[in-house]
This record gives sequence, structure tokens and C-alpha cells, in this order.
Amino acid sequence: MSSKDPQVHSPKHYNEEDIEAIDAIKAALGVGFPAYCRGNALKYIWRALYKGQERQDIEKAIWYLRISIGDDPRNDELISPGP
Repeated sequence: MSSKDPQVHSPKHYNEEDIEAIDAIKAALGVGFPAYCRGNALKYIWRALYKGQERQDIEKAIWYLRISIGDDPRNDELISPGP
């Protein structure tokens, strides 16, 4: 599943100095990284109904779950957003 939303796939505000935040976190946490990703997925699912961006939050949860199993969605080809 490729997200159509760049805010889900690779938000610019998480990428500074040629390293994306998720990669720095992975390097820092090592074996604890998958649990961190599952925790973030739970956070997005938990609040999805309350922020007014339910689909985006569910897509972010899926993104984190994929990262947690080593399936990096950043390697997917982005689908152009529809009208």
C-alpha cells in the first residue's frame, strides 16, 4: 500500500541534514526500534477519530507498522494524489 499523501510517506519537516528522523531513531534505539514503531502506530490509531484527519492517521499507523517489520514504505513508488 503506497500512501498518496506526502505527509504520511516522507514529511519534509522530519528530514534535516541529509538524515531522516526515523533513521536517526532507528540507529539510536537498535533492537528497541520495532517496539517504538508499534507504539507510534498505536498512538496514531488511538487518536485517529479525534483530529479530523482519520485517513491520514490510519495511513501513518500502517506506515509505522510496516517499518516495524523491516518493510520500509519509503521504498514504494509514490502514487500521484488524485484531484
